[in-house]
Amino acid sequence: MDSAILFDIQRFSLHDGPGIRTTVFFKGCPLRCAWCQNPESWKEKPEIAFYEHLCRRCFNCLPACEEKAIVQHVHRRVDTAKCTSCGKCADTCVDTALRVVGREWDVGTLVDELVKDCDYFEDSGGGVTLSGGEPMLQAGFLKALLPELKKRELHVTLETCGVFTWGRMESLLPFLDLVFYDLKIMDGDTHAGFTGSDNTLILDNFTGLSKNLKNLQARMPVIPGVNDSRANIAATAEFLKMNDRDSIHCLPYHNMGEAKIPRLTTCQKSLNLESSTAEDLTRVKALFETQGVEAIIYE
Repeated sequence: MDSAILFDIQRFSLHDGPGIRTTVFFKGCPLRCAWCQNPESWKEKPEIAFYEHLCRRCFNCLPACEEKAIVQHVHRRVDTAKCTSCGKCADTCVDTALRVVGREWDVGTLVDELVKDCDYFEDSGGGVTLSGGEPMLQAGFLKALLPELKKRELHVTLETCGVFTWGRMESLLPFLDLVFYDLKIMDGDTHAGFTGSDNTLILDNFTGLSKNLKNLQARMPVIPGVNDSRANIAATAEFLKMNDRDSIHCLPYHNMGEAKIPRLTTCQKSLNLESSTAEDLTRVKALFETQGVEAIIYE
């Protein structure tokens, strides 16, 4: 793959690896987590997002769309069955109520963009983090990108949900300095209920990486009432110790991602949960540590 679809590049990231980092968000994800913070990452192709609160209903977008995909609905502006995500409607929208989510990048252009931040990386011990979505869905692009980043001596972190073909990951390992690996729920049926997929492949791939990569770091998004039970934490701790891992990074749940749902054509529904509190995370930390696993809490 000579190109990839990205939906964001975020500079000055502080929680995606050591130092100051530039995080690259890849479009496309094999999971459908009920708590997803980035529902715009689910589809692999570019899509049109509609920000209803910005729309003045001028409908300059209507004649711009050659596919007749613009609709004059109160809460919706795009007929996704007709839309090709060409972006012409967004180009005409002076209020940016219509926006294209996702853009194609080739390796050279992306590398040129990332090396602009080399001074920050050098001063802070930072680097580039590949996130998403799931970067491994575009593993062919990573195979071309990663050697170019290493030529420039950039520290590279990969964030993954664990759904990937082992052979594709194995070929990338020499170019990765750190892998952040999500362990969401240990029970397979419960995992499937909340993410759309069981976790057999995820757990198998974690075990494989544990044997082949020193800098593998487990992470858990802490979702109140979903995966923060004593039983799930004990099972996660046991699995980590079976794979000679003694720590996990705990990420607080934020419900800010739910504001994105109305902008997109997505099957995601609101969980109607409050964001994690400091007390929630302190309790989870204590539960892990009674099992002999260090829990690092993200602020």
